[in-house]
Amino acid sequence: MKARVYVMPKAGVLDPQGKAIGHALEGLGFGGVHDVRAGKVIELDLAETDPAKAKQIAEDMARKLLANTVIESFRVEIV
Repeated sequence: MKARVYVMPKAGVLDPQGKAIGHALEGLGFGGVHDVRAGKVIELDLAETDPAKAKQIAEDMARKLLANTVIESFRVEIV
């Protein structure tokens, strides 16, 4: 079963990568962008076949390793 873990900086946390992307977009003429937040997507291929259990496993992985829960939030999607 495939799981996707989306990790993003929490609101209020400095996001220098997002700021750099926003500045670059502005330099390319995309002036309508007011805020950019950059995160990551991690795809996992799990042996678990039960969707609820797979989601729980992926959430445990995110809490323990994939996301720094002090400054990042995450969500898990089973696909």
